[in-house]
Order: sequence, then C-alpha cells, then structure tokens
Amino acid sequence: MTAPAPAPAPGPAPTPDSAPPAQPGTKALIALILAVLSYSLVQTMLVPTLGILQAELHTSAAGASWAVLSSTLLASAVLTPLISRLGDSHGKRRVLLITLALHLLGNLGACAAWNVGSLIAFRALQGVSLALLPLSLGLIREALPPHRVAFGLGLTSGLVGGAAGAGLLVGGLIVDHASWRWLFVAGSALVLLALAAVARYVPESRSTAPAPLDPAGAALLGLALVCLLLGLTQGPAWGWTSGRVGALAGGFVLCSAAFLWWEHRVPHPLIDPALLLGRPMAGAHVGAFLLGATQFVFYVLVPKLAELPAGLPARAARLVDYGFGASVTVAGLILIPGTLLGLPASSAVGRVEGRLGPRAPLALGLAVSAAGGAVTALFHAREWQAVLGYAVIGTGFGFAMAALPKLIHDVAPPHAIATANGINTVARTVGGAVGSQLAAAVLASRTITGTALPAGSGFTLAFWIATGIAAAGAVYALTGGRAPGERKSSREFTGSRKVSTGREMKEKEKEEEMS
Repeated sequence: MTAPAPAPAPGPAPTPDSAPPAQPGTKALIALILAVLSYSLVQTMLVPTLGILQAELHTSAAGASWAVLSSTLLASAVLTPLISRLGDSHGKRRVLLITLALHLLGNLGACAAWNVGSLIAFRALQGVSLALLPLSLGLIREALPPHRVAFGLGLTSGLVGGAAGAGLLVGGLIVDHASWRWLFVAGSALVLLALAAVARYVPESRSTAPAPLDPAGAALLGLALVCLLLGLTQGPAWGWTSGRVGALAGGFVLCSAAFLWWEHRVPHPLIDPALLLGRPMAGAHVGAFLLGATQFVFYVLVPKLAELPAGLPARAARLVDYGFGASVTVAGLILIPGTLLGLPASSAVGRVEGRLGPRAPLALGLAVSAAGGAVTALFHAREWQAVLGYAVIGTGFGFAMAALPKLIHDVAPPHAIATANGINTVARTVGGAVGSQLAAAVLASRTITGTALPAGSGFTLAFWIATGIAAAGAVYALTGGRAPGERKSSREFTGSRKVSTGREMKEKEKEEEMS
C-alpha cells in the first residue's frame, strides 16, 4: 500500500493586525485627485487677495482682478480644449505630466512676481491647470476597474466643487497671517506632490487616437472664447451697451460659426462636432453651463454678504443694516459645511443613477441646489441661516458636479473622453463667468440711495435668480432630449465625415471593438 503524500507545510498564520490589500487603482486615484486639487484649491485661495494685491503692487482694482481671475479664466478656456485633444491623441498621462510641470512653473513665477504685469503673465500660464480636470477624469476611466469608475468620477468631481470653500478658508488664513506670496508657495508644494504621485502611480493611457493638430480650428475656437469671456469680464467697466462689448459679441458669433463650419470639413478636427452638438452630449454641456452659473452666484455673494459691513468706513457701515461683519476666514468657514456635505453626495451618484436612471443625478443635484437657494433667499439675516442654506446648496452641487463626468463617460467614445470632458469643463467655466457677472450686475442695480453700496434687496434678488437658474436646469435635465445614458453609436461620433481610406476605416472599427 502506498504511503499517503505528506501534507504541505502550513504557511504563516495571518496576523490579526495585517491590513487588507488595497483596492485596484487606489494609488492612481489618489494621485489624480491630488492633480485636480492642485488646480481647484489654488483658484479660490487667491480671491481674498484682491485688495491686498491692489495695494502692494500699486495697481488698479481692474489690474488686481486680471491678476487674480481674468487672465487665468481667459487662458484656461482657450487652452483646455487643445490640451484635452492632445491628451486623447498622444497619451493622457504624458500630457497630464507636462501640464502639471507648466502649472508648477506658473506658481513659482507668480511667487516671485515683481509687478502686476509679471503676475498677470504667470497667472495666465497657470491657466493650463484647468485641463488637469478632463485629463484626470479620462485617466480614471482607464486606471480603475469598471465597477469603481463611477465612484472615482464622483469623488474627484465632487472635490472640485468642495475645494472652492476650502480654498477661500485656506486663502483667508494665509492672507490674515502671512504674505500673499505664501499662497503660491503652498500651491507649488501641492503641484509638486501631484506631479510625483502621477509619475509614480498613474499608468499610461490605453485609448489613444493619434491625429495631426488642427491649428485653424484651435485658433477659431480660441478667438471665439476670448471674445466671449473678454466681453463678460470687461462689460462692467466698459458698459454693457458699449461698442466694444457689441464688437466682441459679434466676434464671438462669427468665430463660432466659422469654427463649426471648419470642423465639419477638416479631416482631423480639433473637436468632432458630435462631441459638441450631439444631442446627449449637448445636454451635458447645457447642464454644466447652468451649474457653473448657479455656483458662482453663491460663491461670489455668500462671502460678500458675510463680510459686510466689515471694511467699510464708519459712516458707510451705519447705512448697511445687513451682513455679519465677518473676516475673510470666517466667510470661508460659512461655506465649509456645504463643502463637506457635497463629498458624500458626489460619491452616491452611481447608486442614484442605478435606481432612478441616467438623468436623475444631475436633475437631483440642481433641484437640491434650487431648494437651498430658495432657503437662502428667504432667510439670510443670521450666520446660522447662511450656513444652513449653503449646506443644502453645497449638497446639490456635489451631486451635480459628479453627475457631469458620468454623463460624459456614458456617451463619449474612449478615444475622445478627455476632449469631451474638456468641452464640458469649459462650458461650466463660461457659466461661472456669466454667474459672477450676473451677481455683480444685480448688486450694482440695487444700491442704497445716494451711495454705491449694495442694498439688501440686491442679495435677495440675486439669490432668487440663481435659484431659478438651478430649477430650470433640473427641469431641463429631466426633459431635455434623449436620456444621456443612452450611448450614441460609434457611427454617430466617427461618421460625421467620410473616412477617406480603408486603413482609417479599419482603425475606427478596431477602436469600436475595444470600447
């Protein structure tokens, strides 16, 4: 009789405190979140410096505004579609690393800026940082397993909205206790950390579609966006009915029409028109625009309301019977509960979509923001009322911000995911520019008699307008065209122009099979 084989030696018993293995792609997700935060935090950190920069750099209010907001806004809107397209063509990780390096260079230069002109130039260079969002969202789709993509998209997008309040708080703390230059030191440290993490943990893109650049399309799109955003940012100073604003509006219409005409005819367009005007994609872009407009009304007005009448001369302060007299830091703290509540809301988008359908998360987010806006419009006489109202608003923002990249993920082909997200990001940015100017225009139209100080009714009216925009967006998300989750066939995206050779046709078919 054969002797039984000896049993294998038992392995070492697991220790009770041994950590479970990390989820696949977790390190890559953390690296991409750092990249997105290096953009979103730096933008709002600078808002408290407007008055300080005007005094220290001996410039006008307009010059300080260009250094803090306008230069970055214009550069980011023009560069983001181009950088996103380069990511889809030549590898999103590679382009992400280059973009982070340029962002770091802009931060270091701004830290050492010697006058307002140099600061505006370095802030314009930092405009490349807006492209970090679409590039990172595109890489999440590839770095995470399919069952974690919705979570990763939701968390990353939610952090973009959440970082706005945190940035104001951090910026206020630094400005209250140190030089404004330390804002760029802190920003540089965060960008450097993100650069190292992306280089170490994020894999290179699998889905690319190499194609030559479309310089004419990029120039036409850039001119259209410059005309639009320059008109919006300079409208209050020049006058909305001035000839210069009218000329810019006409330039925007002409350049946009020329851009669309060209993109329908060029063999390798900068942006496939289906990614811009296709019915489900256009719905996501309209939602992004309305969300951006709503967000920036509250981003501008809630801190402004909290700070009044602080900083006003004694005689003027006696005329203001509203506001909390808060510092910049305290004004940022008012936004923090809404910021924190938006994060779990953003991570729940996948579950809401699974139960209620693909349109539900965006509609729900905008509806919740509209409810919070109504509460704020009715009750904003005390600090706790502003905190409560913005807590509801911020929760809605978390849902809506996370819903947008999920809609793009559902309808865009893999080889164009960064481009589609880039267009969506620019749409939200343009909406933000409209929202901020709308808030300023409403306050300017409602002033205390005999002064330029905003009246309390101006805040109430602006809050109601933002509430109406969010409510209209919620209705549009539910009723506007085909459900975003109904994926367009690849033919609708790649068939808008004839494929000229059999080789190109085979490449397209191969891409469709991979997707």
